[in-house]
Amino acid sequence: MLVSGSSTLVGVIGWPVSHSLSPQMHNAAFEAMGLDWYYVPFAVAPDNLERATGSLAALGIRGVNVVLPHKTAVIPFLHKVDELARLTDAVNTIAQDGGVLAGYNTDVDGFAQSLQAEGVSVEGVSAVLLGAGGAARAVAVALARSGVREVVVVGRTPKKAEAVAGLVGRVPGSRARGAWVPWTEQDLARAVAGADLVVNVTSIGMYPHQDEPSPIPERLLRPGQTVCDIVYRPLWTRLLQAARRRGCRCVGGAKMLVYQGARAFRIWTGLEPPVDIMEKALAAALEAGGADAAA
Repeated sequence: MLVSGSSTLVGVIGWPVSHSLSPQMHNAAFEAMGLDWYYVPFAVAPDNLERATGSLAALGIRGVNVVLPHKTAVIPFLHKVDELARLTDAVNTIAQDGGVLAGYNTDVDGFAQSLQAEGVSVEGVSAVLLGAGGAARAVAVALARSGVREVVVVGRTPKKAEAVAGLVGRVPGSRARGAWVPWTEQDLARAVAGADLVVNVTSIGMYPHQDEPSPIPERLLRPGQTVCDIVYRPLWTRLLQAARRRGCRCVGGAKMLVYQGARAFRIWTGLEPPVDIMEKALAAALEAGGADAAA
């Protein structure tokens, strides 16, 4: 593959972005489909976000993914945002067409599809979310849209946890109940004991801090629960290793990354992406990085 003046560029903006594996994933998909498209990481400091976003059209960049810390901050610089981005107050994908910048949140569908790919149904279940940041909002919306009965948010910041819990009831068509509890040993134990599904939506255990203790003591998990960790590097976090030992069903974060990327691919190109190619490219990048802590 050779970049030329007729090539189409997309990419990712964040601060930092050197750790991103999305370039490997998307460029493998473009090559497999014979597209003259290239995915490039752009390190954009917070002070430069408005200028960088406004430059997408001038540079002919078709779109970008948006990662921390820009997912909410970028919204005022866009011409329109979709319903999921408004609900979550976060944009992780921008499409540029004729100078019009449209923002999307593909994390919501990415998480829902990662569960579906593993054969996990959440209809009528009780879910616990560990964390109340931007990722928690996307996962809470995904669960509410997928028919969960209850979402309990465990958070260290009451205002944020309450906001995520309140979001559950605002999802169109949702009949789920949202609640929150403080992140104390007693409240965490009670919440996990009553949950069918447990999701870590924090960065605890993410490379290079993969040796951090699991956010949940192993003794609190029980056989038959489904335990998800949105961290994908390493593939087997301390939490998932503990869940596997306890006989839980485990879902890692790599599939969420693949499926949110697949939706971004559709938004930019209008084509159906080769999801299997993207998944293999991500797995190869993780293996090459030596960050797969398989127990």
